[in-house]
Amino acid sequence: MNTYPARSDIEAIVSGRHGNPFAVLGPQWPSEDTCVLSVFAPEAQRVEAINRETGQVLAPLEKLDAGGFFAGVLPDVPMRPGYRLRLSWDDDRWEREDPYRFPPILGETDIHLMAEGTHRELYTRLGAHPIEMEGVAGVAFAVWAPNAQRVSVVGDFNGWDGRRHPMRRHGTAGIWDLFIPGVEAGALYKFDIIGPNGEVLPQKADPMAFSMEAPPANASRVVAPVQQNWGDHAWLEKRWDAQNRAAPISIYEVHLGSWRRGEGGAYFDYDRLSRELVAYVKDLGFTHIELLPISEHPFTGSWGYQPLGLFAPTARYGAPDGFARFVERCHQEDIGVIIDWVPGHFPSDAYGLARFDGTPLYEHADPRRGFHPDWNTLIYDLGRPEVANFLDSNALFWIDRYHVDGLRVDAVASMLYLDYSREHGEWVPNVHGGRENLEAVAFLKGMNTRVYGAFPSAMTAAEESTAWPMVSAPVESGGLGFGYKWNMGWMHDTLFYMSQDPIHRRYHHSSLTFGLLYAFSENFILPLSHDEVVHGKGSLIGKMPGDRWQKFANLRAYLAFMWTHPGKKLLFMGGEFAQEREWDHDSQLDWHLLSLPEHRGVQDLVRDLNRLYRSTPALHELDCEPAGFDWVEANDANRSVLAYLRKGVGDTPPVLVVCNFTPVVQYGYRVGVPFGGAWSERLNTDAAHYGGSNLGNLGQVHTTDTPAHSLPASLELTLPPLATIVLAPYPT
Repeated sequence: MNTYPARSDIEAIVSGRHGNPFAVLGPQWPSEDTCVLSVFAPEAQRVEAINRETGQVLAPLEKLDAGGFFAGVLPDVPMRPGYRLRLSWDDDRWEREDPYRFPPILGETDIHLMAEGTHRELYTRLGAHPIEMEGVAGVAFAVWAPNAQRVSVVGDFNGWDGRRHPMRRHGTAGIWDLFIPGVEAGALYKFDIIGPNGEVLPQKADPMAFSMEAPPANASRVVAPVQQNWGDHAWLEKRWDAQNRAAPISIYEVHLGSWRRGEGGAYFDYDRLSRELVAYVKDLGFTHIELLPISEHPFTGSWGYQPLGLFAPTARYGAPDGFARFVERCHQEDIGVIIDWVPGHFPSDAYGLARFDGTPLYEHADPRRGFHPDWNTLIYDLGRPEVANFLDSNALFWIDRYHVDGLRVDAVASMLYLDYSREHGEWVPNVHGGRENLEAVAFLKGMNTRVYGAFPSAMTAAEESTAWPMVSAPVESGGLGFGYKWNMGWMHDTLFYMSQDPIHRRYHHSSLTFGLLYAFSENFILPLSHDEVVHGKGSLIGKMPGDRWQKFANLRAYLAFMWTHPGKKLLFMGGEFAQEREWDHDSQLDWHLLSLPEHRGVQDLVRDLNRLYRSTPALHELDCEPAGFDWVEANDANRSVLAYLRKGVGDTPPVLVVCNFTPVVQYGYRVGVPFGGAWSERLNTDAAHYGGSNLGNLGQVHTTDTPAHSLPASLELTLPPLATIVLAPYPT
């Protein structure tokens, strides 16, 4: 009887087209008492199986194919023979382990959960994991490619040769795995895939890679688990108090590559950012840093919003351990870390997720659902359990492995509506004939449920620009389950108002007041984000009308209006010192502007606004509750004046805010207050320290018994030009 593999199997192995290599390679038992060892080793002239302990030759293997296929019979071996391979070429000899003698990496439970799309910790099983198996060090590789005929691991350890390490397929689940001995952390790798029609695909980066090469290179990199000895337990224990609806949340939004740069325009790495950025943010008093997407992305000009390495911190700024140190440093300084997260679309680069196994696997097949016309990107098929599970796992991964405190979910509106940016006939209605993306709704609800279920003190925030109801309401109440929602309407309306010449503002007064009609319908974050200072929109200071003095006065008054308005705060980098140039991701901010007093004045104001916001319960305790706000004067459009009270819980002293959005000083302006006594001027954006004209109320003003605005007492105030003042009962 011929005990060697069939000729067709040998040829399929040599040509790199065998879809079931474990049926051919490694030890096989053609009969109960015969063990045939088959090895593919095109790099060798001779191959021997040797005893692992003694080095004694167990059997020389016969070369059955000139392409490098060897086989031989092993004498008297158990069902799991222990052996090594000795290879030679001329006078060179070396030894290695045989990947095809090792058992599967994945167990039945893992496979079952992956197949049904309920394995929430995919990142612990798929991808590349340095491990020891049977006392041998190597890397366990696993990937989902259900429609592939053959999947191989290729890398700098095997000459990127798809014939060398074909993987084991696990049944109908479409999961492939392989343990490769001797591969070490730092190795570069991809997956070499033959599609369902026999086509060899472009080699694919690992969807679950924990590290990748810095672009434009695009291979995945084997890394050990994050080796951070986390010292942020104190922060994690108090994280709920720092992120709930009653907390003062003030967010500094950052693009790491253009905040600051080194000599020659070099990026700061994560460690330098952990020193300089964290110290800067702490000095200014922000409670959180929000990072534009740090998942690996091929196109720098996408700012990270077209990611392909969802599990890999971008290598532009260093290794994954460096990012972990950055997060820990933030926590040691009591600063939370939010990352932008992009489950709505992905780029079509050939090495990425697009047609990953030769079919539309991660994306919808129909371009009316699977292609984004705005961004020329692909859309995840969220109705496919394995895809939804992939994204779910990624959301949990960042909070679990990197201790990230929150996810800001990008472009939620594009996910919720099937007709988003599409004309009639360019979209497919849902099963009820409507425009709502029911699969995306279910995904977002599930993701939020699982994030808050696993990490109750974490937070999620939606960038959602429509009137979709209950975005930040609990799932059990019918909401989408986000913790917060960006208030895009407030941002658009108020920036429109501020861009008007003060002489015309009386006609647009409702743009400032309208937001209070819905301010408590969601848990809102007020965003002055990167989107408002790009694509020809100019900078924040550039939107302000008037001469140079008026521009700065307008911006200061507006920032104080924002910081005292209900809702959490978010400001994009550069806005805190009135960057004059539109944001450019290819260069650092214009830090030299801080040599000018007017720019330093805006920075000083932001610092003081953060201190005031954090130290004054009335300004944050009821940010998301109607009880936290009362209009005092909402209708003085002719003088462009607003006055309102912010209130806290119980006997918390209130705060009075008065805004004058004209360059005309208002003397003796009467404003009602709820009780008499002295009121201190806690903040005045017209102070000379900030670059103003230094008009105001000399730090303190006393009430009169004259009722006003339906309140029992009142203050006669001097309202500085283009300024916001904040007053509180004395002493505070």
